[in-house]
Amino acid sequence: RKMAEFPLDPNLSKMLILSVDLGCSDEILIITSMLSVENPFYRPRDKQAQADMRKAKFHQAEGDHLTLLTVYKGWEASKFSNPWCFENFVQARSMKRAQDVRKQP
Repeated sequence: RKMAEFPLDPNLSKMLILSVDLGCSDEILIITSMLSVENPFYRPRDKQAQADMRKAKFHQAEGDHLTLLTVYKGWEASKFSNPWCFENFVQARSMKRAQDVRKQP
C-alpha cells in the first residue's frame, strides 16, 4: 500500500521503503533521484578520453547505482558547483534535476 503513494517505478518505491529499516534512506533517495533523470555523464567528441578518465574515477565495482551515488556525493561536496560538473564531464542540468527530485516531499 505504501508503494502506491510514491510516483515511482514499483521497484524503486519498494527500495525506498525498505531503506528506512536498513538505515540508508538518504543514500537510496539520492540513487532513486539519479535514476529518474537523464544520464549525468557526457563525452564530447574532442575530449572522449578525458571524459572516460573522469567517469572512471567515480566507478564503483559494486555497480552503477553506487557510481551514481558517488557522483552526487562528489557534486554535493563541491557545494553543488557548476564548474565541478564541467571539470568532471557531468551534466549540471541532470544533477540539478536529481536534486529537485530528491527534495520533493
